[in-house]
Amino acid sequence: MKKIITLLVIALTFTLTGNAQDSMKMKTKATTVSLEQTTGEFTQKSLKLKEGDYIFEIANKNVGHQVGFVLVPKGKDASKPENHISTAYVTKAVENNTKETSKVTSLTKGEYIYFCPLNPTPQYTLTVE
Repeated sequence: MKKIITLLVIALTFTLTGNAQDSMKMKTKATTVSLEQTTGEFTQKSLKLKEGDYIFEIANKNVGHQVGFVLVPKGKDASKPENHISTAYVTKAVENNTKETSKVTSLTKGEYIYFCPLNPTPQYTLTVE
């Protein structure tokens, strides 16, 4: 009898753990936006997205040094880090000829600017409709 109870407890634990992981995956569903940097610029000059959750994937295409990614609501001073959307930063600097991603970033309707201070690039517009 003890063995049966033990097996039931173990089975129930795995079932609950699996369901919890499945629901976490559903909650963190985000669309990946791939952006590419070459020397002094992003190849994508503007973006239009729908309101939602995004992961930014930044590719360093032979820039010759590390690059990054900064996203700021339009109208905020982009030179001040407190105005940056920190979840949009890549999780580590993007080495030459590699890619890195950001954390999940929730975007609401409005305009944003994106740029790389390490490359450096111009500021480009990202519009969320």
